[in-house]
Amino acid sequence: MAIHPTAIVDSQARISPDVEIGPYCVIGADVEIGARTRLMAHVFVEGAAYIGEDNVFYPYSTVGVASQDLKYKGERAETRIGNRNKIREFVSIHRGTEGGGLVTAIGDDNLVMAYAHVAHDVRVGDRTQLGNAVTFAGHVVVEDWAVIEAFSGVHQFCRIGKHAFVGGYSVITKDVLPYSMTVTPRESKVFGENKVGLERRGFSKEAIESLHKAFRLLTRSGLNTTQALERIRAEVRDCAEVSDLLAFLERSERGFVK
Repeated sequence: MAIHPTAIVDSQARISPDVEIGPYCVIGADVEIGARTRLMAHVFVEGAAYIGEDNVFYPYSTVGVASQDLKYKGERAETRIGNRNKIREFVSIHRGTEGGGLVTAIGDDNLVMAYAHVAHDVRVGDRTQLGNAVTFAGHVVVEDWAVIEAFSGVHQFCRIGKHAFVGGYSVITKDVLPYSMTVTPRESKVFGENKVGLERRGFSKEAIESLHKAFRLLTRSGLNTTQALERIRAEVRDCAEVSDLLAFLERSERGFVK
């Protein structure tokens, strides 16, 4: 194990033998770090925290710090981070609270850019990209492959659907539809399906065309949501992606960006 002499590692921490811990890092008790993970310098990790394999934490990032939620009273809560994530400079990841299941969780293969904030009880899936200074309030859910561009803020309890693209400087106060391209220059608005991102990821032409028709009915037809859903079911070729979209709409509790 490569531990710099200036690092402080609690004797109760469970660290894989091939972890690299750089200068001035602080690792608390009840922290577990998996194989080949690297903490570059000045990284602070507080338990209970469980970090998987092959992650890289850049300088001045913090993991597992107590929630800023005023209802948090010091109950034991966890932070869980999967494998192969890149956590850039000054990122802050807060542990969970009793009101949100006691866990903040980040999956695998995510890029969290500098100054991003992952608040208490947030759940981030796999292969997401969180841009510089993206800020989540508590209880946000980010599904797989979502991309959230720089300086965007997401209101508590909102969901970002899978394969969604959220443009920079957006203020998100409702659920963001999966597969969508959403941005808020002045107001939240869907600009159709996330065509470029879906093409790059190998989605079929037929699936993208079906999503295009579904989004037009939802956002450009002048129909209310119930009418639009009826038309989608009747007129749009059924595929897994459209089924995902319809299921997401049916579960929405805050309304959705339209």
